[in-house]
Amino acid sequence: MPRFSALSLALLLGSAGPVGAQVPTAEYAARRDTVAARLGDGVLLSFGAGEPMTDEADFHQLPGFEYLTGYDRMNAVFVMGVRGGRVTYQMLFEPPIDPRRALYDGFAPDSADLERRIGIGLRNRDHLRDVLDAMAGRGTLWVVADVHSRDYRTTDTLSAGRRFVEDFWAAHPGVTVRSADPLLDSLRVAKSPAEIALLRRAITITVEAHLAAMRAVRPGVNEGQVHALVDYTFRMQGASGPSFRAIIGSGPNSTSYHYRANDRVMQSGEVVVMDIGALNDDYAADVTRTVPVSGTFSPDQAAIYAVVRQAQQAAEAVAKAGAPVRDGESAIRAVMDRELAKLGLTEGPGATFDPPWADAARCERVPVVCTQAFLYMAHGPGHGIGLEVHDIGGYSYSPTGSFQLNEVFTLEPGVYVSTALLDMLADTPKNRAFVAKVRPMVERYNRIGIRIEDDYLVTADGVEWLSKAPREIGEIQAVMKAAKGRRK
Repeated sequence: MPRFSALSLALLLGSAGPVGAQVPTAEYAARRDTVAARLGDGVLLSFGAGEPMTDEADFHQLPGFEYLTGYDRMNAVFVMGVRGGRVTYQMLFEPPIDPRRALYDGFAPDSADLERRIGIGLRNRDHLRDVLDAMAGRGTLWVVADVHSRDYRTTDTLSAGRRFVEDFWAAHPGVTVRSADPLLDSLRVAKSPAEIALLRRAITITVEAHLAAMRAVRPGVNEGQVHALVDYTFRMQGASGPSFRAIIGSGPNSTSYHYRANDRVMQSGEVVVMDIGALNDDYAADVTRTVPVSGTFSPDQAAIYAVVRQAQQAAEAVAKAGAPVRDGESAIRAVMDRELAKLGLTEGPGATFDPPWADAARCERVPVVCTQAFLYMAHGPGHGIGLEVHDIGGYSYSPTGSFQLNEVFTLEPGVYVSTALLDMLADTPKNRAFVAKVRPMVERYNRIGIRIEDDYLVTADGVEWLSKAPREIGEIQAVMKAAKGRRK
């Protein structure tokens, strides 16, 4: 397989970036004070992330726990007592560490020193239940979910935190137990200046990785080689690693939204979707570019690309603080409906079909999911980013239905054309007519998947585009042409 040139590696080695500033200790304290003021009376309980199950897995702190404490050790628990809207007790708990085990994992910090540094002391986790039993009569027990991603927050889980709370509740049936997640979510949407700075750095590093990847893509290169280069660039630029496993999907894999294997050799005449993000001090970026493997988009690829880019521009134009998030999705869907009909991929604007989705009954509530254009982009238009790659805010997890000042979100329209889309449809009269009309054009554009994803900061009068990697057709081709020239 082709190898990256020594010049490319030397350029990367020489461009390592500085590690960005962190969220200040005072900001964590202010967050806890704000939470206490909203809770009034009671006890807040937040479990941190446990130890990774394999040596290959990286440790990432849970977002709610991180937001409240900034504490990045494994198996920790945070308890905060609140009375009259003020913090009356706050303590971290960790399991006791056998001295020999500590030689592997490190020793726990001194409690007094930790309290001086971050304002929270540390106790043996063996005392956690006794402390909470003693606080059981002080009001509601507010629980922060111990899950890594809100994508799975509602999934039944046997997490350590959930088991602990169930046992505690069984022993104290008179205690009211409520989720603190809605409150924390409402506070986490708008990002502080420190958080925005960390996100900017994560995004800048991700842009650098995209440039490196664009220069490396060519026929005969394996998707995994590009994945390795991306992760390498993240580290060399000062990131702590990726915010999620990179998606490097070429040819038929470009039409799979969350393709994971990254092990196919790219072929001339294909496109490759590169969905990547760096993690900077627990803050996640998420940027996607689609590029031609041969360095030049074919006319058909360019036609699909133009539809996606036009849809993205339409959504950008309506996003600003206070604007309904649905306006952005409506703008995207309107472009898709109109432009895909022009390409012959639907029977016409507004045309519908009998979808194969398990929840097809919701067509009555959300008619867009039954439009033929929806078949070519059956995912949402974007999401918030922050301590989670799919963070609160944006289109997917907006707590208010409107954009908020200083939230950071992604916008990721896509069009994915594959004959598999037609093959999975039920044999109904409506679908037969649809398939008969569009199959020739679907076969023409088959295996072309295009996604463009960018990160934005919401301002009072619009959005600031943060992820300034090349995204116009001419810009992408120029980067790849220059790289090709250097390889000769």
